[in-house]
Amino acid sequence: MTTRTDAPTRREQILKEAARLFAERGFHGVGVDEIGAAVGISGPGLYRHFPGKDAMLAELLVGISGQLLTGAKRRLAEADGSSAEAVLDSLIEGHIDFALDDRPLITLHDRELDRLRDSDRKLVRQLQRQYVELWVEVVREVYPGLAEPGARSAVHSVFGLLNSTPHLGRPGSLPGRGATAELLHRMARGALGAAGSELP
Repeated sequence: MTTRTDAPTRREQILKEAARLFAERGFHGVGVDEIGAAVGISGPGLYRHFPGKDAMLAELLVGISGQLLTGAKRRLAEADGSSAEAVLDSLIEGHIDFALDDRPLITLHDRELDRLRDSDRKLVRQLQRQYVELWVEVVREVYPGLAEPGARSAVHSVFGLLNSTPHLGRPGSLPGRGATAELLHRMARGALGAAGSELP
């Protein structure tokens, strides 16, 4: 994912705090006044940025799905001419950045996706399918003996592994970010390698 150097906008601050609070206490356990207090504005002041909590949830979940897809496409474009192995490593690194830096969104997706309107939920699923297919294509380049259904299952399994970060314990109980990222990368490559190896 691209690292931002400019300060987040008020809208981005609201979304970040909404994600954190929704993940900690559930969508219905958080009021607009609490989200407003977290960013230093009144609850009613939030309505200048969002029509309500439902709109915040939709923007969070549609937004992160779109960001993952856009980031993966960018990595593929930047890796033009690189080996398939290097491209796969880059995709894994991008997803690990998400898994370590956006843990509340993982929790939110698992718990609250069904609360979205049908159109927003379908858009999330569409973006996710496109993201998966980018991975499947690269995985099959690295492991050409792996059939498409097996590659797709392997990719989903690796996402499950990487997206387990909200369950790894409290931040202070984990090794440093670099060590955790390295461990997750080795585990992801190991899982894909196991899927791509020939059966005896």
